[in-house]
Amino acid sequence: MWKLGLHSVSYAGVWEGQVALPLEEFVDHAADLGYQGIMLMAKRGHASLLDMNERRRRDLHSRMSDRGLELAALAAYTDFTANADRADIPFLEMQVVYVRECARLASELGGSIVRIFTGYEVDRLTPGQAWLRCVNAIRECALQAADFGVTLAVQNHHDIGVQYQALADLIDEVGRPNVKAGFDAWAPVLQGLTGEPLAKSVRHLGPRIVQTIVADYVLQPRFRYAPSLTSYTPAQPEAKAVPVGEGIIDYATFFAALREIGFDGYVTYEMCSAIRGGGSRENIDLCARRFIEWMQEMG
Repeated sequence: MWKLGLHSVSYAGVWEGQVALPLEEFVDHAADLGYQGIMLMAKRGHASLLDMNERRRRDLHSRMSDRGLELAALAAYTDFTANADRADIPFLEMQVVYVRECARLASELGGSIVRIFTGYEVDRLTPGQAWLRCVNAIRECALQAADFGVTLAVQNHHDIGVQYQALADLIDEVGRPNVKAGFDAWAPVLQGLTGEPLAKSVRHLGPRIVQTIVADYVLQPRFRYAPSLTSYTPAQPEAKAVPVGEGIIDYATFFAALREIGFDGYVTYEMCSAIRGGGSRENIDLCARRFIEWMQEMG
């Protein structure tokens, strides 16, 4: 059975009205809920590098060990195409240093995975330039992370490499043994893949996958009022988070394909956007407990 993790972003107050637990309280709460591991958000207000001095790192590791929790991953926040118009400022170097220090922190907390993002498409860069910028930055990050025995899990989140074939190509072009995929189901499903095409995406990435993060969504229709027509025009639907199992993400197919390829990493639950029912502690707890029950029901 896969180990289950809880992402601390779920209790970080990142959207208006969401409950915010201090880092140490979150650790205790994740253990009380029944999780085996945690993913820690490497920014304020949880495991920010600015706040994690040597003593706090040592105390946090001890606290996790005492509660029987592993570090499923440290969640770094990168965007390697940001500020491409400011060549005089070493933004890429800053991010590489950030990832290096995230790798150090992950290692000191007993973990071996740091989740990273690629970059968004920007007008300043052609698709080819954005791609190469991400490839080169991830190579640099991988070299730094290797010093701590850490693997980088590239999540299919930002624009560059978000499509599964592109993500596989990106990882292969980076060509570092400690660069793998953090492959989530919701992105390909929102791109139109369900059933066999979704399973194909998992098989295509295969052993590159080292972790997956679970969230569920419904597509909520949106409309804009057109006064001259006394009517409404359709707008882009909103992907709205819902408790796992209540949305459109085809997890039955996704998990079956993960079993097929022999995946044995963490399956981590996150609530990182407004979720149906609101952001109260009661609702977030309900969703967090429901995930464990749902995974047991899924077998």
